[in-house]
Amino acid sequence: MGRNANQILIEEPKYSGVLGASCLCSHFSFLCVAKPLAWGLVSTSMVKTLGKTLCFCLIAIAMDLVWGYCGILSLGHFAFFGLGGYMIGMWLMYERTRLIVESSLANAALPPTNEEIREAIGSQIFGVVGGADIPVIWMFAHSLTLQLLLVVLVPGILALVFGWLAFRSRVTGVYLSILTQAMTLALALYLFQNDSGLRGNNGLSGLQNIPGLEATPQSELSIYFFLLSAFALGIGFILAKLIVENKMGNVIQGIRDNEARVRFLGYQVETYKLFIFVLTAIMAAIAGAIYYPQAGIINPAEVAPIASIYLAVWVAIGGRGRIYGAVIGAAMVSMLSSWFTGGQAPNIELGPLQIDWVDWWLVLLGLGFVAVTLYAPKGIGGLFDLVKTGRAK
Repeated sequence: MGRNANQILIEEPKYSGVLGASCLCSHFSFLCVAKPLAWGLVSTSMVKTLGKTLCFCLIAIAMDLVWGYCGILSLGHFAFFGLGGYMIGMWLMYERTRLIVESSLANAALPPTNEEIREAIGSQIFGVVGGADIPVIWMFAHSLTLQLLLVVLVPGILALVFGWLAFRSRVTGVYLSILTQAMTLALALYLFQNDSGLRGNNGLSGLQNIPGLEATPQSELSIYFFLLSAFALGIGFILAKLIVENKMGNVIQGIRDNEARVRFLGYQVETYKLFIFVLTAIMAAIAGAIYYPQAGIINPAEVAPIASIYLAVWVAIGGRGRIYGAVIGAAMVSMLSSWFTGGQAPNIELGPLQIDWVDWWLVLLGLGFVAVTLYAPKGIGGLFDLVKTGRAK
């Protein structure tokens, strides 16, 4: 314990295995962000943007597994991402409100009862939608452990039920994509209702204020969440590589290329598809649970079908069927989006026409997707493959 912080940072960490590789990733991320932040070279908002980008990379890996390797074009995986955010957001908002209510009632003439505290919490959270009672779905919101379990269970069970019904009926191709989009749309429309129990269009806000860490500045919290995002991405990347580089990977790629032949060989195609669908839904939910405390707010617009379409575009640009391609595509599009829509890109004056990149960013993204589809169908990852092939020759 006599070592100082600089000595700890200089020493080469002794990690091994999957957990060790993820710890090494987090260690490297800390060196890349914490030092520049301390020197004033990187802003807190930039650290948060990087942390959120890593979460996008994790859900992109999930999308690549289910689409690029298994051949299931899901247009609903961002719904699982949003559900993970809602599950952790419920605890963040409930616990933060409870602390505020208890602090305000501490000086009351008579000590407040548990029922009075609960009513005050309900009024604070749901007063914006004309309610005061805490809905049943918030019954576990007081427990971080239970809400973390729900981050996994709620999206996992939804994916299990939906996937079992769809795959059992042998729905494939564009019809399956439409079904996943319909599921996402139904969920978004439900969440928009004020009586959904999740504050309707207002969503859950103030999620960046972590209960119990009120005295910790956002500059420090942003680093913690960046490290958590890097650790989760490392685990997700390694897990995906383990899946695709063994027998299961060969089977799911066979399902993608010729499902009938794989079924004829005696494999339970539906079981493999269901496993991948549920696993990637859980990965997406975990990414969402880490993302939204950094974003600070979640509302039903986050789970709208268009978000899942963007996700497919990220993977396509990066190169589906390549885990690193999904990471590259999500990271590149996310960072470019922050640059163009954050007002950092200079506007272009063309006489009477002015190109405002905040308005034109989606057009640029669409054109980029079309260009990749036409001229680089294997995405950016495919370009790397060409470079490797050229060097081999």
